[in-house]
Amino acid sequence: MSAPSRQVWAALGVVYFVWGSTYLGIKIAVETLPPLLTAGTRFLTAGVILATVLALRRTSLRVSLRELASCALAGLALLTLGVGLVHVAETRIDSSVAAMIAGTVPLQVILLRTLTGDRVSRAMRLGTLVGLVGLGLVVLPGLGSGSTAVGLLVMVFATVCWSLGSFASPRLTMPRNPFVASAYEMLAGGVFLTAAALALGQWRDLGGGALAPDSVGAWVYLVFAGSLVGFTAYAWLLRVAPISLVVTHQYVNPLVAIALGMLFLGERPSPLTLVGAALVVGAVYIAVRAESPKASAPARGHGREAVDQAA
Repeated sequence: MSAPSRQVWAALGVVYFVWGSTYLGIKIAVETLPPLLTAGTRFLTAGVILATVLALRRTSLRVSLRELASCALAGLALLTLGVGLVHVAETRIDSSVAAMIAGTVPLQVILLRTLTGDRVSRAMRLGTLVGLVGLGLVVLPGLGSGSTAVGLLVMVFATVCWSLGSFASPRLTMPRNPFVASAYEMLAGGVFLTAAALALGQWRDLGGGALAPDSVGAWVYLVFAGSLVGFTAYAWLLRVAPISLVVTHQYVNPLVAIALGMLFLGERPSPLTLVGAALVVGAVYIAVRAESPKASAPARGHGREAVDQAA
């Protein structure tokens, strides 16, 4: 196998930084903006922009009703219940802690594969066990505080929803073009989230200082960098690079998020939490390395089971 090109490393660097930085962007956005409305309008805007770009490039947006229903189901699991609830969780917990919990998604998918009878190597089973111990070290210290405990539990539930969506998506009848599929997924996820936000009256929270420059700027960053640039780079990588290289973002993104949270938000995870994060990252590394011999060729389709929680 030839060495990755500069373009591959550049795209991988984008995925490393952009998807790692979305946790910081979410934290800043929800400081003043209502969380569900922030997530919903973010995905609606990104979906409209992506669909418009595809239409201008004369890419057909026609899909069957079954494909549309599959996109809606994936959007519900991955974006509405997955990423959308990350916005809610980060109103109560640090961005770095959210990223540490999200880092267990690959291990949760391995657990789901094991439970459904898929043959998983001993190394991957060991890595999953170590990672879940790490998750406990991240979550348990905060369960004594009411507000923080709620945030932690919401974040764990969000990762479970993302894992279930990642596990189920390859088994759904999705559009062949991953960009078309993602446009419909973002539109569906955005509709669900915005409807929930309106039903809960979150539009009333837009008065006063809600539209603070920092929060609005973070929302814009999440739309363009997180949802458009990051995904475009990732989708391109899935087509041209070995999946064993692409999935390295799974243990880089949490490290980027922790560093940015400490640098820009003054977050200081406890030593026990950092030990838990190290166990999670190490476990994901073990799992990725164990899977690499099976995935040395460029990926095809969505590669959802290799996708980390791209917030």
